[in-house]
Amino acid sequence: MKAAVYYENGPPDVFRYETVDDPLCGPADVLIDIAAISVEGGDLINREIRPLARVPHIVGYQCAGTVIAVGADVRDRKPGDRVVAVLGWGSHAQRVAAPAADTWIIPDALDLSVAAAVPVAWGTAHECLFAAGGLTARQSVLIHAGAGALGLAAIQLAHRAGATVYATASDDTRLARLTDYGMTAGINYARQDFVQEVATLTHGRGVDLIIDSIAGSTLARGVQALAYKGKLVTVGVSGRDQDKLDPVSLWRGNLSLHGVFFPTLLDREHARVHASVQTLLERVASGELRVVIDRTFALRDAQAAHAYVMSRQAFGRVIMRP
Repeated sequence: MKAAVYYENGPPDVFRYETVDDPLCGPADVLIDIAAISVEGGDLINREIRPLARVPHIVGYQCAGTVIAVGADVRDRKPGDRVVAVLGWGSHAQRVAAPAADTWIIPDALDLSVAAAVPVAWGTAHECLFAAGGLTARQSVLIHAGAGALGLAAIQLAHRAGATVYATASDDTRLARLTDYGMTAGINYARQDFVQEVATLTHGRGVDLIIDSIAGSTLARGVQALAYKGKLVTVGVSGRDQDKLDPVSLWRGNLSLHGVFFPTLLDREHARVHASVQTLLERVASGELRVVIDRTFALRDAQAAHAYVMSRQAFGRVIMRP
């Protein structure tokens, strides 16, 4: 099969489009003929700095396609099923073997490319807002990087829950588009101080919850934008700067800091989290929630796809097709 592989960590140009051995389907696995690959934030980090599982390495958390074989111990999947899968690595290829337990049946009405973008981003957003953040109707939330896939998911879910939704993005054009997805007001972090803007928008009170996928100085300063007993949920490190949050800054306002990592949740609370993602897939299929796909690249153009995601130009998710 063909795959986008690399032999060492580095920038997008480490990718090579090569022929590699087909994956082996283990007893608890399903073998998937991949139709759509979602480029996840974790894929960028893995390519840059994480140790390679093998050489050459095939990166990738998430993909959707059709089951072409099942392992001897698999009873609830069969060849021909359309599934979306979350895996440790291997999505940037034509085929992948994935744990059957970490796949979801795709509703008939849902396109494979759309389904490929759901579990990690939407599952993470749901966990951040409700399991970790405890968000309820009439509360307020600030969602950083609102134009990204996680941000767009969080905006819609928070809006549907009856919350007041504020979001940040790097330009006014993308901020304006977020209104259609449930954003109450936007903050251009490239030219506005988000802490000051939150104070203005909330008449000095602050927000009840912040979802932060940037970290660094954004996370460190986020405590200043929280209301009394507010919660700050950290879920990513896209900012890459090295500023650290001072835990003392949490004390005066009796604030809470919570980390969310979807793969661990899926592993440790599998039944609950798996069911939650299946419900999200059904809500997307019904049209209640909208997955936004910005651009689609060919798998052979993995270098360009990763570079485009890193440029922060994307509005929503970037997809690759084998």
